[in-house]
Amino acid sequence: MTLKLTIPEMAAYLDEVFPQVAGMFGIDAMDEDLLVMRLHANESHLRPGGTVSGPAMFSLADVAAYVATMARIGREALTVTTHCSIDFMRKPEAERDVIAHARVLKIGRSLSVTDVLLFSEGSNAPVAHASLTYAIPPRKSA
Repeated sequence: MTLKLTIPEMAAYLDEVFPQVAGMFGIDAMDEDLLVMRLHANESHLRPGGTVSGPAMFSLADVAAYVATMARIGREALTVTTHCSIDFMRKPEAERDVIAHARVLKIGRSLSVTDVLLFSEGSNAPVAHASLTYAIPPRKSA
């Protein structure tokens, strides 16, 4: 499936529809098979014990699934999360960004299912795994 948005277009779209998280995430790579996105981790994302918090990692997984879906369907701001399951497997490094590898497993007219693995930057061992489903709003007839 050909992508409908480029990385610069997607970054601008995220800033437009979610200004509250502007600068929090970056898109490293995006093609038909894989989206690589990062959480620019800083002190606001840490929890006691010196690790990136679960809510911060959930946010990255959720935004990565949203971006992977938008790249395929185009600008549909009302596409919403309908399901998320996340397993936290190990502590991410506090001083490193968290990297998401998102793969769209299925996309249809009304649902998108995405698999996301999260890594501490520079590590090959995943820190979390998430499965997300997004509801796609009905297309308007012309």
